[in-house]
Amino acid sequence: GFEIEASHHEVSPSQHEIDFKYADPVTTADRIITFKIVAKTLAMIKGLYATFLPKPIYGINGSGAHTNISLIDLNGNNAFYDGNKDFELSDIALNFIGGIFKHVKAITAITNPLVNSYKRLVPGYEAPVYISWAVINRSALIRIPNSGKNGKRIEFRSPDPTANPYLAFAVILKAGLDGIKNKITPPARVNGINIYELTESEKRRKKIDTLPSTLKEAIEALKKDKILLDVLGKHVSLKYIEAKEREWEDYKVSVTDWEIKNSFPIY
Repeated sequence: GFEIEASHHEVSPSQHEIDFKYADPVTTADRIITFKIVAKTLAMIKGLYATFLPKPIYGINGSGAHTNISLIDLNGNNAFYDGNKDFELSDIALNFIGGIFKHVKAITAITNPLVNSYKRLVPGYEAPVYISWAVINRSALIRIPNSGKNGKRIEFRSPDPTANPYLAFAVILKAGLDGIKNKITPPARVNGINIYELTESEKRRKKIDTLPSTLKEAIEALKKDKILLDVLGKHVSLKYIEAKEREWEDYKVSVTDWEIKNSFPIY
């Protein structure tokens, strides 16, 4: 077994948040897969269905897989902590955030892998849309939770539960390490600002870009990101992109209930 630090009912009907105790990336990925299998199996035994679909129901909050990240140095110290910096956040942590921002559009193809994933990433449902960071701001893509020296971390809020956690953690870490290696500085934080209420000109002035709005857009970004393609490897990246492009083409030619409901009676 493994330790669950906390769990509680979330804002949507029958929606629950499960918080895993931190561990290394591979162990955490193993635990995510195990938990999903156990949850689905137990629900089935009870005549229910457990779903991890990002947006199973229109009009309510979807389900995310917020990913908390910290780095430990060779002496066992939290590399994201610096007591002399604003919010006790080290330069390494800021560079890690900068690396994620540099690659985040390509990362999104891995962390948000379904057509349905992008129905969650829309304004108004506590899911991030804009590429930004803050200490206390749930409209931001990356949030810095209030924590002490040992718990200093970043919370990456766009991933969803349908992602392959092994691939997701690989591209997130690679992006962050690229930021550290090249000392990439993120844009200024957006504390105390509801980004959803900013005008387009205000977002441009603050250098706030947006996440991909469709699976197709994310896949196109991934195809151009050599660093992430390299960490995935030639075989995995090629097969993954092929599969997702087929999925998008299937979706593109589908006729949905929404189209029938809104257009059939009129035309």
